Amino acid sequence: MSYGANRADLWRQVGVYTGRILKGAKAADLPVLQPTKFELVINLKTAKALGLTVPTTLLATADEVIE
Repeated sequence: MSYGANRADLWRQVGVYTGRILKGAKAADLPVLQPTKFELVINLKTAKALGLTVPTTLLATADEVIE
């Protein structure tokens, strides 16, 4: 199971920063951004191999379930 920042959103933020710098903004003047979108990924195949039971409510809230 993994809970972390959404990679696609992080790359979008990198693109926005790059665009600002290319337009002449100083990197030192740009604010530090923190991730705003997070995702929960559950590897059900590994959980079963370890003999773990994942509650269905947790599976329902997951963004991605690897089977």
